[in-house]
Amino acid sequence: MISVEITARKAEAQNIYSFELVSATGDKLPPFSAGSHIDVHLPGGLVRQYSLYNNAQVDQRYKIAVLLAPEGRGGSAAMHQLQVGQVIHVSQPRNLFPLCHEAKKTLLFAGGIGITPILCMAERLAHINADFELHYYSRSLEHAAFAEQLQQCSFAERVHLYFDSEPASKPDLAAMLANPSAEEHLFVCGPTGFMNYVLGTAADAGWADNQLHREYFANEAGPADGNQAFEVTIASTQEVLHIPADKSILQVLQDNNIDIPYSCEQGVCGTCLVRVLEGAPDHRDLYLSSSEKSANDQILTCCSRASSNSLVLDL
Repeated sequence: MISVEITARKAEAQNIYSFELVSATGDKLPPFSAGSHIDVHLPGGLVRQYSLYNNAQVDQRYKIAVLLAPEGRGGSAAMHQLQVGQVIHVSQPRNLFPLCHEAKKTLLFAGGIGITPILCMAERLAHINADFELHYYSRSLEHAAFAEQLQQCSFAERVHLYFDSEPASKPDLAAMLANPSAEEHLFVCGPTGFMNYVLGTAADAGWADNQLHREYFANEAGPADGNQAFEVTIASTQEVLHIPADKSILQVLQDNNIDIPYSCEQGVCGTCLVRVLEGAPDHRDLYLSSSEKSANDQILTCCSRASSNSLVLDL
């Protein structure tokens, strides 16, 4: 755990504040790469994940931006109450959304607050003189975080802004993504509907699954009413655990003192991924690609279940 002090808090757009974090002890902060995020430990025991948006090559600080979500789980409200001078704790940066540096061209798509990891990626690609475009969609200019920065930065000619308030500004996405080269890669982050639209359009245009990279912020959990109980066998001990309809695999593992890493508990970050040796998972996450889900050899234990009567996990 790293102790950091909030040294700046700034309104970046409507309901979006950025926070600048520096080491509270004077030690160097661990380095990070474009696409990384940190776990922020908030008052009251909440832990939330936020992408780092600043230039990883320049700053000895972490910068995050948080959209206030009134219907959320409380993390954004707690973040917006923090003030300059407060000390909080964060994890070391982790990158589950890394750039593909060998790409001949990179297309970056951001929707709303999804600009945070995408901005960091653009800074990195500009730094190494790579070929890229940034397409940023927002409700309006007032809702677009970092719009002024993007319009004035060294790579401003590569940035394209689109607003719901100006429908005529939006491009023909299907035409934009048509005839992809095998050496092109697409990265997208934002609301689930926006991401599914971009990824679906790309897939229809012939983009391969390994050319499409995504990072979701939240997973819309379905009702537990239709869940079925099943069993999980721990391969190393042959212990059999009963997974009731109202509990996740992760929760039952914790109840039985079987510790595995976890973070978001929504099937978004991939931290609690476990190999499946036998059985058929019922994938409910937003982390695995379509081809990875089809392989049925791994599972996100925080949200996914079993479509077979039992699973054998490589634990």
